[in-house]
Amino acid sequence: MKILKTFGENAAAAQKAIAQVESRGAVNTAKVDATVRTILADVRQGGDAGVREYAVRFDGLTAEQPLLVTREEMQTAWEATSEDLKAAMRLAQANIRAFAERQLPRAWSFRPVEGMEVGQIVRPLGSVGCYVPGGRYPLPSTLLMTATPAQVAGVDRIIVCSPKPARETMAAAYLAGVTEFYRIGGAQAIAAMAYGTETIAPVDKIVGPGNLYVTAAKVAVSSETGIDMPAGPTEIVVTSEKGDSSGIAADLVAQAEHDPDALPILITNNAQLAEEVALEVKRQSQGNDIAQQSLAAQGYAFVTADVEEARELTNRLAPEHLTVDTGADLRWVKNAGSVFIGHHTPQSMGDYISGPNHVLPTGRTGRIRGGLSVLDYVKIITVQQYTRDALREVGPHTIALAEAEGLVGHAESVRVRMR
Repeated sequence: MKILKTFGENAAAAQKAIAQVESRGAVNTAKVDATVRTILADVRQGGDAGVREYAVRFDGLTAEQPLLVTREEMQTAWEATSEDLKAAMRLAQANIRAFAERQLPRAWSFRPVEGMEVGQIVRPLGSVGCYVPGGRYPLPSTLLMTATPAQVAGVDRIIVCSPKPARETMAAAYLAGVTEFYRIGGAQAIAAMAYGTETIAPVDKIVGPGNLYVTAAKVAVSSETGIDMPAGPTEIVVTSEKGDSSGIAADLVAQAEHDPDALPILITNNAQLAEEVALEVKRQSQGNDIAQQSLAAQGYAFVTADVEEARELTNRLAPEHLTVDTGADLRWVKNAGSVFIGHHTPQSMGDYISGPNHVLPTGRTGRIRGGLSVLDYVKIITVQQYTRDALREVGPHTIALAEAEGLVGHAESVRVRMR
């Protein structure tokens, strides 16, 4: 982990590193786009056969295995799960559900003038595909994070795709009541959910994180099927004036172990804290090869001239995960996927148990949206109604605007109803 001061003789090096971090995109898919386009086309044309061909090649699917994971398989996985893990999954599910229920938007209406009523109704999407990675680590938490808000929203059909699904993931699917679970991954799973096959009906929206191929495929199908967001490698920023070095280092290592391309950063105006955290990071990452790789490649401790510069830099980077010292810091936070406050709030709690979603914006996408939420699974439909008297009162203003734009048909559609 490199310590760089934004002032003094190392200022140029610090600014160069900051510029590189700030210019990162959510993910650069250019190197896999051609391959992904081929897979998408093959699945679109070949259906189940196309999916199976790639699933055998990339997902370890055997010739005898069906694409569908049965409820019996999920139940067997659940029954083989330890009681401690079952309890943890139940608590996570309950907290995710409770949080999503409070996020759910409501229908409302009001009358700007007598006889004119406007408002909104809220309707769930018809179908959603949840992508759950199955590569380096099993991610039952991601299944709960993607399926539970969809259930709260009232989505009728929720499917899950996960390559080589781990027992823990199948157990989480059983707990969540998932009935349509396919043992496929990669771009071929995205293609199946977007375009449909003989076995898999297409969905209205695809959510969930994935590798570079999954992300490229989601972007490619987004003109036909909704997606939540392109997701790049995990990011963490800790912005602290006086935090505990061991706790800060632990969070940096924890998020760094996700991926060799993860982005672990400390921002502080306290040079001594930066030194202490760097030493703790080195100690705590021993034996954790993936964390060591990401910390060596992208790990920075930026020491700023003052607190205001630290806060400004934090918002410029718009991190996926952000830890701050106290609740008062929320006043200056503008851009972040999810915020963690204080020494006793490790980011891992948000990854599993707290309730807010752990599918979060990366690559500075935090400037324009928050994390996955129940809002991603609903449509807000606006509604309006006039009486004749209200139309006569307000209609002339619409006529004036329509005629100013040269849209005489618009004006006439109002005028004929005012007689």
